[in-house]
Amino acid sequence: MTPLVAAAVVLAAVTHASWNALAHHIKDQLLAFTLISGGGALLGGLLALFTPVPAAGAWPWLVASALLHVAYQALLMRSFSLGDFGQMYPIARGTAPLLVTAAAALFLDEHIGGLQLAGVAVACAGLLGLALWGIRGSGQRPKWPALFAALATGVSIASYTVVDGVGVRASGTPLGYIAWLMILEGIAIPVYAWYRYRSQLVPLLRPFAVRGLVGAALSIVAYGLVLWAQTQAPLAPVAALRESSIIVGAAIGAVLFKERFGAPRVLAAGVLAVGIGLMLTAG
Repeated sequence: MTPLVAAAVVLAAVTHASWNALAHHIKDQLLAFTLISGGGALLGGLLALFTPVPAAGAWPWLVASALLHVAYQALLMRSFSLGDFGQMYPIARGTAPLLVTAAAALFLDEHIGGLQLAGVAVACAGLLGLALWGIRGSGQRPKWPALFAALATGVSIASYTVVDGVGVRASGTPLGYIAWLMILEGIAIPVYAWYRYRSQLVPLLRPFAVRGLVGAALSIVAYGLVLWAQTQAPLAPVAALRESSIIVGAAIGAVLFKERFGAPRVLAAGVLAVGIGLMLTAG
């Protein structure tokens, strides 16, 4: 992985944690994700006007990815409604990289070098350490429904990461791929929200409209950068580095939501940095 690709993925991590924090800050999670997914569909439609249409071979992967993303959003909404941001976000994100590493090796015959594999393993240790500290450091008994929802979210993340890794490489246009992915995945949640709220939907959305559109723009930037990186490097190190967003998310949780950061999270950040260094050394 080159420094340019690594920088793009780190920037994606920052923007990803930011839009997740914006979503979490809206109390009604259905309204939050209606704005972000619906806004993403609108912005994706605008982007589609100026980008090539993905190649035919990418469309089955696009449809599969859109379905997986809807499942991911539903599970993430459930996680955020049941648990703390600083706990749910690390668990959801921290379980994905190892699953991606295994799936890429099993299904895509994508094998990485020893140093990169060590980097992925070390980075995942830091990420999972942060997630486990979030459980232990809360001072409360684990909220099992929230934890199961977060773990299921991690499985969905790994699934769409592998699917999109194949799809974007077949598309011939990362920008076109992200545009149509946003369009396809952005319809389901707003439709459900309209079914639930009917005439009250627009008045309920109005106070959060700006925040939701900013979150939608951040989500497109975040995943667009990841999709481009997946065309330049193996999936496993990209997935592991992307989840450095956990550290950003922990910082946001401490600053905005008054959740504890503490020495264990500093240590986890240091372990993650060592893993990143190994991945870059492997080049």
